[in-house]
Amino acid sequence: MSQTKHVAKMTPAGLQLATVLTRRRIAAALLNGATYLALLWWLAAILGDQGWSVIDCLIFVCFAIAAPWSVLGVWNALLGLWLLHIRRDSRTLVAPYAEVGDMLVPLQARTAILMTLRNEDPARAYARLETLILSLVATGEDLFFSFFILSDTNEAAVAQEEERRYEDLKARHPRFAARLHYRRRLTNEGYKAGNVRDFCQRNGAEFEFMLPLDADSLMSGETIRRMVRMAQAYPKLGILQSLVVGAPTQSGFARVFQFGMRHGMRPYTMGAAWWAGDCGPFWGHNALVRIAPFRNHCDLPVLPGGPPLGGQILSHDQVEAVFMRRAGYECRVLPEECGSYEDNPPTLLEFTRRDLRWCQGNMQYWHLLGMKGLEPMSRFQLVWAIMMFVGVPAFTLIILLAALKPLDGEDLTRFPADKAIAFYLAFLGMYLAPKLAGFLDIVLTRGGLARYGGALRFFSGALLEVLFSFMLGAATTLRTALFMIGLAFGHSVVWNGQARDAHQLSFEKALEGLWPHTLFGFILYGICLQLAPSLILWSLPLTIGYILAAPFAALTSGPAFGAFLKSTGLCAIPEDFAPPPVLTMLESISTSSEPTLPRKLETI
Repeated sequence: MSQTKHVAKMTPAGLQLATVLTRRRIAAALLNGATYLALLWWLAAILGDQGWSVIDCLIFVCFAIAAPWSVLGVWNALLGLWLLHIRRDSRTLVAPYAEVGDMLVPLQARTAILMTLRNEDPARAYARLETLILSLVATGEDLFFSFFILSDTNEAAVAQEEERRYEDLKARHPRFAARLHYRRRLTNEGYKAGNVRDFCQRNGAEFEFMLPLDADSLMSGETIRRMVRMAQAYPKLGILQSLVVGAPTQSGFARVFQFGMRHGMRPYTMGAAWWAGDCGPFWGHNALVRIAPFRNHCDLPVLPGGPPLGGQILSHDQVEAVFMRRAGYECRVLPEECGSYEDNPPTLLEFTRRDLRWCQGNMQYWHLLGMKGLEPMSRFQLVWAIMMFVGVPAFTLIILLAALKPLDGEDLTRFPADKAIAFYLAFLGMYLAPKLAGFLDIVLTRGGLARYGGALRFFSGALLEVLFSFMLGAATTLRTALFMIGLAFGHSVVWNGQARDAHQLSFEKALEGLWPHTLFGFILYGICLQLAPSLILWSLPLTIGYILAAPFAALTSGPAFGAFLKSTGLCAIPEDFAPPPVLTMLESISTSSEPTLPRKLETI
């Protein structure tokens, strides 16, 4: 009598049991669902204490829409802390492919490094590309890599400078001149995704992998080599996304923002990767991508209708990850700080401009939810990307409705104020949870505080960053809410180059872009003064940023603010105190026509 042996189903790359990931996802869903329902029950008990008015119903619905993003942030952060500081096998649990990267395995696969440009500053973009290439040369395995500058620039002077710097780079470095290529498209069809697609069709057959970069991207050669080792060891690993962190900057705004992102991202990404597993994120840059399945299966559809929600997809990266997983390849994130950098927007206006492009792109995902063949987790990721922005106007509306609550005719003397305050403080805690988890991660990590300049600097910077985050939150949420209203009337963003270097915003320029925030803040406080004066004080963390949006934008962009932070070490990141070789080389290249090369390069 023959017996059929049961073979446990693995993920496509054979990295994990599918049942293990299923159990993790069920656990994460239960934790998030229970927390979400508990919050709704708690809020319902407060709002329904004297029956349900129209305002009560609207607040409840808005909260039901806005809360899921915050709830998931809490549990991703807590799961990340558990993995980082309680489990000793967290790397194996979350990134079972990472160990191969540390082995001295020679490279076999050819990789194309792609830098995509559109009306960017050629000097800073080429400095980053040259630094990356020389860092790869220092590994001794740069012959497995070729380098492509893919330009969509349509400004003649910028295009001319791109070409001049390309020829100069080839002339100064004959070692890799034959592997350095420049191509400029005459149209911006498909935006950045179309630019990369064009490369795949023209040159993709020559390479196993590609590593797309933005104009502000920088990666160390050793990081790239490790990632190629991982991907070549697992043929069904389609996308390997590095954990990208902010690079040192002169901009005060960017310094504070990336200080908060730096430590908050580690536990958050670790927790998310634990349950997302083979359906991980793709951020469009600083990631290794297997070209053949990308070319064959990840072509973006042209959405029905015209802009803003039809036509070419703006937020292409997560869609490409979803298609890669549908094709039977894994998408993974490496949740480690590993020498992968980007520049954060230097001002509040640039920050919100980037956010609005993401917002419009994510709203286009509505068209994709019904596509056949998507993994359930991939479909959830698209929904989640939509909810990231749908919750913004809902949250803003809650603030306005709370000010109008006295108009619903209820007896305010019977209103359960103590319960409402407790609920409000609990939700503030949830809003801050990823940041607090990041702070705790640094404290619990051996040598963590020392890397940030000591306990006094770190905790002072943490306090400043929390205050900063409340100001930033008010400014960004209202601008996004207004933009989403504009989407309904056909308003659309324009894909163009970004201002990436520190620069001063005048108060007039800031007010020109942020006057709706000031107006909204005065209207809100005026309502509160008439109906519920005590609400002004309680709401300050969430509302003071409306009134002060313009001066906040001007102040944080100023060179004096950036210089103060740099001189005091406040909100500094580890690379400010101990720059790694790749950042030291970038500084040398950026400030000198004859860069000082690492010692290992002098004999090459």
